[in-house]
Amino acid sequence: MITKDAYRDGMARLAAAVNVITTDGPAGRGGFTASAVCSVTDDPPTLLVCLNLSSRQNDYLRGNGVLCVNTLAVGHTALAGLFSTRDLTMDERFGAAEWSVLETGAPVLQGAVASFDCRIVERLERGTHAVIFCEVQAVQVSEGPDALVYFGRGYRTLGQKN
Repeated sequence: MITKDAYRDGMARLAAAVNVITTDGPAGRGGFTASAVCSVTDDPPTLLVCLNLSSRQNDYLRGNGVLCVNTLAVGHTALAGLFSTRDLTMDERFGAAEWSVLETGAPVLQGAVASFDCRIVERLERGTHAVIFCEVQAVQVSEGPDALVYFGRGYRTLGQKN
């Protein structure tokens, strides 16, 4: 078996888009920063989001049954930091940007590179994390800035296309 540190060092070399995952509904409004998001299938359109089991965000997601994956643009570095800071209230997090809604009522970030408005359809737990499968109900795409990327334990921007 490899060590936890060796695994984390390897994962730090895996570039990923930075996303703010949001939810709203009967359990209240919540949100967190995540890079562990990926497509599962396009029929039906489904993606997955991973979340630490110790996060208070689990209660919001379970209670609301919906979420929106908002892929951040290069100018959203400060917002990524706000949504990953544990001691901030949801009002402090959401107050730093403009939001709207699509189909599910989950907050959609204005100026996001892409927003995937989803209903949660399945949840699996493995080790320290939950893997949440979500069927996409609506998509909003912005033309313009590049996506913010997390690589080498820091935020980066993408260069020119080859």
